[in-house]
Amino acid sequence: MLTAFARAFRTPDLRKKLLFTLAIIVVYRVGTHIPIPGVNYKAVQTCVNEASGNQGLFGLVNMFSGGALLQITIFALGIMPYITASIILQLLTVVIPRLEALKKEGQAGTAKITQYTRYLTVALAILQGTGLVATARSGALFSGCTVASSIVPDQAIFTTITMVICMTAGTAVVMWLGELITDRGIGNGMSILMFISIAATFPSALWAIKKQGTLAGGWIEFGSVIAVGLVMVALVVFVEQAQRRIPVQYAKRMIGRRSYGGTSTYIPLKVNQAGVIPVIFASSLLYIPALVAQFAGGNSGWKTWITQNLTKGDHPIYIVSYFLLIVFFAFFYVAISFNPEEVADNMKKYGGFIPGIRAGRPTAEYLSYVLNRITWPGSLYLGLIALVPTMALVGFGASNNFPFGGTSILIIVGVGLETVKQIESQLQQRNYEGFLR
Repeated sequence: MLTAFARAFRTPDLRKKLLFTLAIIVVYRVGTHIPIPGVNYKAVQTCVNEASGNQGLFGLVNMFSGGALLQITIFALGIMPYITASIILQLLTVVIPRLEALKKEGQAGTAKITQYTRYLTVALAILQGTGLVATARSGALFSGCTVASSIVPDQAIFTTITMVICMTAGTAVVMWLGELITDRGIGNGMSILMFISIAATFPSALWAIKKQGTLAGGWIEFGSVIAVGLVMVALVVFVEQAQRRIPVQYAKRMIGRRSYGGTSTYIPLKVNQAGVIPVIFASSLLYIPALVAQFAGGNSGWKTWITQNLTKGDHPIYIVSYFLLIVFFAFFYVAISFNPEEVADNMKKYGGFIPGIRAGRPTAEYLSYVLNRITWPGSLYLGLIALVPTMALVGFGASNNFPFGGTSILIIVGVGLETVKQIESQLQQRNYEGFLR
């Protein structure tokens, strides 16, 4: 990987792309430290320090924003509204015929869906920004903080609207920065910004574990967490690269005097076909009842049950629910993102077939059978990786923002592997001599 980056910096046009990407990253990180108007910055810092890493219900969104959410900055919402909008559009493509037709139109249809994603991102940013401002005004953003109610001293309607507009504009700028990286930089811009947001929280989280440790001044706990992180990275790389290759043979066709086809290829089915999406879905779904209970008044029985069982990461009911939701969403997302019938029809149209399997419906049934078989280990792997922070809570006494959590490791490794692959492919295109050898 380091060799690929070194070779890229020696190539003029790739060096420009890498430097441009680094410049955008610097702009993004600067924006995560600029507070929005109407916020008492000293009170925010006091509450952040008192929280001591316990981020409660907002831990996931705070991780995706690079710590900007709890700082209430202009980039507080980060890339999360765009991720949510992309997932919603992807799910709607399956159920809305108009979106499905646009998807099949190629580049023009994809551009239209991207435009819809931008509009939905802005709408979600307004909704989430309003919720964040309301939460900060009520003092619920930092439960237990002594000055939580004074974070927003001026609670006039004009101040509230200004804060929401600033957050929405910040989300639009983040989306624009990500698209700039995609067009003029290296890799997928949104993924790169997500990568940077998560990686930015690692140093402070690791140092917090060292300060809270009691063995050899905390260095034993610090080294143990680093070792666990390295093992997890190796495991995630191994599973993310694993795939089931289904061989495909294309029959020869004579067009005029020329022969076409007759080639052999394969369909790569990844063991973790769903990626990190099931973990995000499961985390978001578990946050909903806890969020409702937090804002509900009184001490009803259902609120007490949710508070006792679905807000503590080390509670057995929470662990079992989290694991089962991840497994369910893994199968659900694979079912809507990979269509065996469509793949079988395309293969049949171009004269392709799987050796030993008839074209058409038998091919679709075979693909569905193989996909279900490999989704089981993939979903169980996702569930076990996602439960690492819970095991850390019990074993190390770590905080809820354990740095090597399943979601963060999956995203960092996935984005890192994809970016390195893109750099290597572009290097290969520019070094024809080495490519031909």
